[in-house]
Amino acid sequence: MRFSRKAAWLLAFAIISVSIRESAAENSPLPNVLFIAIDDLRPDLHCYGNSKMVTPRIDRFAESALIFERAYCQQAVCNPSRTSMLTGLRPDTIGVVGNHIHFRMNQPDVVTLPQYFKQHGYRTQAIGKVFHGVFPEGASKTKWDTMGDPASWSVPAIRFGPRYYFTEEGIASAKTAFEKSYPGLKQRGVDWTERLVFGLATEAPDVPDEQFYDGKVASTAIATLRELKSSSEPFFLALGFIKPHSPFIAPKKYFDLYEKDKMFVPSNGDKFLETISSPAAKSLRARKEQINLNDSTIKTVKEAYYATTSFVDAQVGRVLHKLKETGLDKNTIVVFTSDHGYHLGEKGHWQKQTLYDRATRVPLIISGPGIIKGLKIKDSPVELVDLYKTIMDLANISTPEFVQGYSLKEVLTKNTQSQRKSAFSELNVYLDGKKSQGYSIKTNRFRFIRWTHKDINYYELYDHNYDTEENINLVNDPKYNKVTDSLKIILNNRITTARKKPNGLGRQFENAKPTFEPIRIQSD
Repeated sequence: MRFSRKAAWLLAFAIISVSIRESAAENSPLPNVLFIAIDDLRPDLHCYGNSKMVTPRIDRFAESALIFERAYCQQAVCNPSRTSMLTGLRPDTIGVVGNHIHFRMNQPDVVTLPQYFKQHGYRTQAIGKVFHGVFPEGASKTKWDTMGDPASWSVPAIRFGPRYYFTEEGIASAKTAFEKSYPGLKQRGVDWTERLVFGLATEAPDVPDEQFYDGKVASTAIATLRELKSSSEPFFLALGFIKPHSPFIAPKKYFDLYEKDKMFVPSNGDKFLETISSPAAKSLRARKEQINLNDSTIKTVKEAYYATTSFVDAQVGRVLHKLKETGLDKNTIVVFTSDHGYHLGEKGHWQKQTLYDRATRVPLIISGPGIIKGLKIKDSPVELVDLYKTIMDLANISTPEFVQGYSLKEVLTKNTQSQRKSAFSELNVYLDGKKSQGYSIKTNRFRFIRWTHKDINYYELYDHNYDTEENINLVNDPKYNKVTDSLKIILNNRITTARKKPNGLGRQFENAKPTFEPIRIQSD
C-alpha cells in the first residue's frame, strides 16, 4: 500500500502529536489530594435532597463535583469504618470490628492510603480526627489514639484537646442534668466528660467558631494550605471534623437557623422490633438511656444535630474557599465523605451501629481534574472501601496488590456504570454473652440482612421501591420468595469474599487482644 506525500506528512504529524501528549501527561504535575472525613454525618445535606438542612458551602462544592447517592460504609462504627476506608481492606479482613483495637496489632505491614502517597513522594498530613481517635481525657481507648498512625504521615498529625468539646459552663450544666436523670451513674464512677461525649447533651454558646474543635481544624488547614501554595511538593492533606458527632455543641448562630418545634418526631419503633430477630433488636436498643425519649428531648436533639451539621458545613466551606483562593483547587482531588450515617430516632434508635440505611449510607462527593461536574450517580451502589483504588487511579499511581474494592475512576470521568451490584456492610453485637454477626447488602432496590446468633440465621428484606425507611420486613412474604432466595446467594458470596485474605498483606497476627489502656490527650 502506497502513501501520498501529504498522507505521509499527516501520519507523521499525528504520531508526533500523540507522543507530545503522552510526554506531557508523564511530566504533568502530580495531583494533590484533599481528603475530608466528617464524623457521624448522614447524607441529609441540602444537596442530597433535605431542603430543611442549611448547608450552602457543601452544596456549592457539590455543584462543581460528582455526587454518589448510594455510597455505603463497611461498618457503621467509627474505628472499623475509618480503618477500612484508609487501608482499602474490609473489617473482617483487617480484623478491626470494634473501637478498641488498632489495625497494626493484626496487620503491622499494611500500607495505608496516605502512607502509600508518602512512599510516592507526597507530603502527607492529618489535621483532626482522620484515623480513629481524639477522645476526652481518661477515655478508655487504644494507646494509638494520640498518634492515629505515625507511619502514614510525613508531618506529625495535629489534634486538639478535649476542652473543645464543651465550654466549662456547658460541662457543668450538662453534668447536672445527667445527674438528675441518672443518679446511679455517679455512684458507679462514670467519667462525666466521656459520658457527655457519647450522650445526647447539647449546647449553644454564643462564641466564635474557632473556640471549638472543628473551628481549630479549619483554621489550621487554612494556614497549611497557605504554606503548601509555595511548595512544589504534592500533598495528601486529610482533615477530620468531629461534628455532628455528639455532644451536639455549636455556636448559637447555627442553632438560630432552625426551629426546634418544627422538628419531626419519628415513631418509637416498638412495633418494628416485633418483626426482627433478637440480635437486630439489640443493635437498636443497646443504649438504655436513649430509649423512649420524650418528644421535647427528641426535638432538641434533632435541632442540635442539624445545627452542628451547619456548623461543620461552615468550616468545610472556609477550607474549600482557601483552596480555591490559593489556586490549588485546579490540581487537587477533593474527597468529601463520612465514616458512617446516623439514626435520629428512626426505629427508636439514636446514633449508629445498625445495618440499616440510616447508619450505613454516607455522603460521598468527589471533585478534581477530569472529574465530571454537577452529576449525581443515583443508582449504582458504591462502598467506602473503593476509595483507596479510586484515588490512586485518579493520581495515576498503581495500587498495592492487597487492596480490596473497585476503582471508580471511570464512573467519575466517563459516567460509566459502577462494577458493583450491591453494597456490603457488617456489624457485631453481643447478646446473652454470645457474639452475633450481622451482614447486609443494599442493591439498587433491596436491603437484605442476615444475622447469625447461636448458629441460627435470621433474615430481613426491605423493598426500597415502597419503603425507603425500611420499616416493613418482607422476608416472610411469599410474593418475595424468589427475591429472598436470590439475595441469600448473593449475600453468602459477598461474605465468603469478604473473609478471604488478599495477597501482599505481609505479617499477620490472629486474635490480637484489644487494649483498654487509658490515655491522656494533651490540650494546647
